[in-house]
Amino acid sequence: GLRIPAPAPGAASFPHHRATLRLSEKFILLLILGAFITLCFGAFFFLPDGSKHKRFDLGLEDVLIPHVDGMGRAGHPDGEEPRGPAAPREGGGRPAPPPRPRTQAGGRRRRRPRRPSGQGEARQDPRSERPAGACPSLQMMKHAWDSYRQYGWGHNELKPLARKGHSTNIFGNSQMGATIVDALDTLFMMGLHDEFRDGQAWIEQNLDFSVNAEVSVFEVNIRFIGGLLAAYYLSGQEVFKAKAVQLAEKLLPAFNTPTGIPWAMVNLKSGVGRNWGWASAGSSILAEFGTLHMEFVHLTYLTGNPAYYQKVMHIRKLLAKMERPNGLYPNYLNPRTGRWGQHHTSVGGLGDSFYEYLLKAWLMSDKTDTEARKTYDDAVEAIERHLIRKSNSGLTFIGEWKNGHLERKMGHLTCFAGGMFALGADGSPGDKAGHYLQLGAEIAHTCHESYDRTVLKLGPEAFKFDSGLEAVAVRQNEKYYILRPEVIETYWYMWRFTHDPKYRQWGWEATQAIDRYCRVSGGFSGVKDVYSSNPTYDDVQQSFFLAETLKYLYLLFSSDDLLPLDSWVFNTEAHPLPVLHLGNATLPGSESRR
Repeated sequence: GLRIPAPAPGAASFPHHRATLRLSEKFILLLILGAFITLCFGAFFFLPDGSKHKRFDLGLEDVLIPHVDGMGRAGHPDGEEPRGPAAPREGGGRPAPPPRPRTQAGGRRRRRPRRPSGQGEARQDPRSERPAGACPSLQMMKHAWDSYRQYGWGHNELKPLARKGHSTNIFGNSQMGATIVDALDTLFMMGLHDEFRDGQAWIEQNLDFSVNAEVSVFEVNIRFIGGLLAAYYLSGQEVFKAKAVQLAEKLLPAFNTPTGIPWAMVNLKSGVGRNWGWASAGSSILAEFGTLHMEFVHLTYLTGNPAYYQKVMHIRKLLAKMERPNGLYPNYLNPRTGRWGQHHTSVGGLGDSFYEYLLKAWLMSDKTDTEARKTYDDAVEAIERHLIRKSNSGLTFIGEWKNGHLERKMGHLTCFAGGMFALGADGSPGDKAGHYLQLGAEIAHTCHESYDRTVLKLGPEAFKFDSGLEAVAVRQNEKYYILRPEVIETYWYMWRFTHDPKYRQWGWEATQAIDRYCRVSGGFSGVKDVYSSNPTYDDVQQSFFLAETLKYLYLLFSSDDLLPLDSWVFNTEAHPLPVLHLGNATLPGSESRR
């Protein structure tokens, strides 16, 4: 606290020839003393205690953020440990937890990035040109969660205008609380522990997978199993691991096909599977059966059951034996015959996360799964050769291959690839690391242009590069924005690897646009036309908005040692899973790889 300095002997604070002070002077002195005492009292009780906070320089403004310590113990912003989720206890018969992920890459802080030019004082208006402190994604998360809690609790998603629950056929029209499970790790890392405990209580009491519901194997894997595993690793609460294993057991019957390629959908009660009727003569989809590896490897690690690992490794082996047209992976594979369907290749929808999981399988294995890395490198080489082009004005884009023809169209979903190329730059064959980091930057720039060329500064679902139009949607049914995260995801990865301040600036522009045009009183909604100054809403608050979009925005404006990329790998729904530092140990069932 502040101390009142005592006058030095002989100091002429008061006339020394007076033996006493008049009453009025005594009163003034008492007032001064009272003011100092009040100031000291206030400083002691109300000023923040530096020992209870971890302050990081974000390159824009200082901000207090929760900090993932070690195995994911997130420090509460006010320095108190959460009262609910506790660190996992040793013993008790459970498998040993994964090796403790490091909280800081290389043990060093990165050099402080420069502020973007023109950075002024922090502003109070959350829609001002620069962020006042951190990006307001935490407040946006609060609004999205509180609205769901009030109007859609237990339902899969929310209709924020109608203020009621919402669901789609990917969840089998059952109330599985998809938003709760998807949002858990975002709540935890943001320090919203009361909300996290509410979600945990609902899961403990209500989440039941013994329902007569036909669900998407892919969607429930990335959202539910991925979300539950991430919540377990961050909080240590056993209920999340137990629920993830229960659900995984319900998905295993989907693999009962002549080839072992799983059905797209499975009934959780009967185990009967089937494929989407629209998918190329009953085919399974590359991005669906190819996006199971991360979660299933962790399931085998945690349970000791080799079935999960063996299922996904069988898929990899089957694909390795197949002929690929021009080295490209078609999006459709028939699970009965083992033959490719329509020769359509995309790094966007239907294909995207297959490539992502090849790279991340290597990263998650502590870079020991060299087979996954080689498969990724070969796939990217073919993609560069056949799909990546430059527009007339120099914008790099990734087109789609359809029956021997390149369609010069790029989807919003494809924009994740900028971050993927950057993430995979280190470890690239030859001396191509710089090339792939630059390729990631070029994709990020193109996707930013797709945002910047709209009225709302939000990106359309798909955009073309022909007939004089570049990075612009042409069809009305491609002009919508449904709160997707892929562009912001790439901004975050590019920020982590380059610390170029433009990525935070672009992220801030997207934050402004989402908060201005997608926020409604009952939550957040997608918009149907990003080129209209008066857009209509689709009235859906997607669960991935809380799982991915707001998480990536929060990470973009946080320190690099919040979930460092040498210790955590994010699944395709942005759920962080720890790198498995196995050393000389092997996963159950992995001997067959040799």
